[in-house]
Formats: sequence, C-alpha cells, structure tokens
Amino acid sequence: MGEETGLGRARELLRRHQEESRQARSFTLLGREWELHPGVFSPDWTPVTELFTSWIPYPHGGSFLEMGSGAGVTAVWAALQGCREVLALDIARAAVDNTLANARRHGVTDRLKALRSDLFTVLAPGKVFDLVFWNSNFVETPAAADNETELHHAFFDPAYEAHRRYLEQAPAHLTPGGRLLLGFSSLGNHRHLRELVEDQGLEMSLLRKEVRQLPVTVEFQLLELRPARGRGWPEIAVDKHRLGAVTPTRLPPAAQRSADPSGGPHV
Repeated sequence: MGEETGLGRARELLRRHQEESRQARSFTLLGREWELHPGVFSPDWTPVTELFTSWIPYPHGGSFLEMGSGAGVTAVWAALQGCREVLALDIARAAVDNTLANARRHGVTDRLKALRSDLFTVLAPGKVFDLVFWNSNFVETPAAADNETELHHAFFDPAYEAHRRYLEQAPAHLTPGGRLLLGFSSLGNHRHLRELVEDQGLEMSLLRKEVRQLPVTVEFQLLELRPARGRGWPEIAVDKHRLGAVTPTRLPPAAQRSADPSGGPHV
C-alpha cells in the first residue's frame, strides 16, 4: 500500500471525474436517490461515502458539522437521522449548491444549512457542535503541488496542510463533550497524520474499518480524535489561542466575497 498507490488511485479517479462528470445525473446510495452536479465528487464511484455515512454515530437531537460535504449525502443523512442542526461546509461552490439541492430533495432544509468555506473560516468564534466530521482528502502531495481546480481538493492535500488546520482549529468548535471524527484510509500517510495529531495535543483511535477490493486494496477507516491526557476540548482550545498556535485561514478575496457577501462570518 502506501502513498504512491494512493496517489495513483486518486489521479485515476480525478481523471474519470474530469472526463465523465460533465452532466448532472442522479444516483442511488443508502436506499435513496440523490442528485449529482457537474464538478462534484461522485459518491457512487467509490464506497467511501456510503461506509462513513453509515458508520457515523450521529448525535440525535444534537448538532452536526460536516467538513467537505460534496454532494451532501452525509449531511442530509445526519438530518434524516435526527440531528436538529446540520451545517455542511465545502470549499467548492458546486458542492455547496449540490448539498442544498439534495437537502431540498429529501425535505431537510429546515435543519440543514450549507455554506462555502475553507475549513472553519466562515464560523463565528464560539460556534460549537456536538460532532464534527471530515471525510478527508487523505492523499498527500508535495508542498509545492497546486490544487488547480476545486475538484482537486476532493482528492489531494499538499503536505497535509488541510489536515493540520482541521486538527488545529476543530477544538474551538466542539461542545465540551463533543466528538471529532476523521474519515481516512490506507491510501493516506498514517505516519504524517500521527505526527500532526500528537503535535496538537490529541490522541487517535480507530472506531471502525473495512477492507474493499477496488482496483487496489483499500482499508477505509473511521478515526476519532480526542484531547490527550484526559483533558477537554475547551482546555485545548484555550491553550492554542493563549500560545498563538491557531493559524487564521481565509479564502482568496474573490472566493471570500462569493462565500460571504456581508464580509463577516455566516454562523
């Protein structure tokens, strides 16, 4: 396995998306019909979305944040499973529109909101959730690599910079008893991920895994991150801000205007 295999698999999936995803279509997943818009990751071309969506321990009656919502399957499913508040964020405008379309299709717009954001950028300070989840772009590329299109972000994370920011910034957006989950796989760089987890004062455990025989053998893994040494999320968040450890992030100006016409946080 390893990073080279993951890079090859991701490049092949990206090529297929670029060649075959130019028209809107529908697909079936989890016993329901969904819309897929051009330029959005196809959840039915790999088992990753179906597996993670069915594994997540949704907080019934609580709040759920999905990072990188894509077509919106997981976010909509969270609302259908009883979450009273669901926020879906994605860096790609096409994905945000697709998520909203599927929310309308399945009748959950009263409790699901979707916004364009580079990770946690649009969240107001103090906005917290009972569960935060990201089906990450776990294929690492060199730091100098450029995600030249929005679709590239669904597959590649140069130098795991997005993973670092996710682990760094999430504690400030979790309730005291909240849970932080990460969808990962054997195609990712586990060594680098472990280093990032430890650097942020966290520890990592495996909630569930499953091996699938695709063009390559892949083990899909749902991971949970917790504060190390019995600490709580508020302590972790306070320490990061006191030490100046949290790196502010912003979309490029044009994208920022598109995401937030008012110039301030949405939520």
